[in-house]
Amino acid sequence: MGIEKGTVFFVGAGPGDPKLITLKGLECIQIADVIVYDRLANPALLEHARKDAEIIYVGKHPSHHTIPQEQINEIIVAKALEGKTVTRLKGGDPCVFGRVGEEALELVEHGISYEIVPGVTAGIAVPAYAGIPVTHRKVATTFAMVTGHLCQDDTIPEEKWNALATGIDTVAFYMGMSNIEFLCGQLVRHGRAPQTPVAVVSWGTTSLQRTVIGTLENIARKVAEEKVPNPAIIVVGEVVRLREKLEWIVEKQFSGA
Repeated sequence: MGIEKGTVFFVGAGPGDPKLITLKGLECIQIADVIVYDRLANPALLEHARKDAEIIYVGKHPSHHTIPQEQINEIIVAKALEGKTVTRLKGGDPCVFGRVGEEALELVEHGISYEIVPGVTAGIAVPAYAGIPVTHRKVATTFAMVTGHLCQDDTIPEEKWNALATGIDTVAFYMGMSNIEFLCGQLVRHGRAPQTPVAVVSWGTTSLQRTVIGTLENIARKVAEEKVPNPAIIVVGEVVRLREKLEWIVEKQFSGA
């Protein structure tokens, strides 16, 4: 009789603050035989793991990938086929630019059961910690989340840029720091006003949080001058102006600076 296959839990770790993980997500960490975690999942969450749990780091950095995605898929499948309970811990929400679709499809191919445990996504939580609600009844009633990492000249068609520029009130770019000048230029070229306010929030919801405010025409220069590091969320829209009144964290104090 063969080994019974294990179960995989795809868990959203939240945007950085370990207290923002869900109760179910925490339970999945506590019961796991194996935890496979990403760079943006706060390592403090691993303190809740069993002492005998196997911990595997598969983090990716914007400039290089420690372990290729195909190998990550193989690790998850192999551990589940050993009959292990596997918690795949991902930063933010696993379904928002978290490649959960790729990894889950691999499990389906091998007949392995899984569950998806949603998490708090950075595109909403990080602006909130900077005093910027992504929607407001009188300012912004539409909101879009976009991956900036893959935004190149031929990746997003013209009609989508037109829609982002003129049809969406608030746009949050994930993984867009290396392309920030291009992203802002595309929005202006497709009809967004150059003076549209922009916030770049680095390491949001953590003690390293830092926010730089500018406009579409000058934010790229500002973040370069101030050497704003990854990871960061780029927020475009009139809601950014609300930070002047709604900022509830003093970041210098928050970061211990």
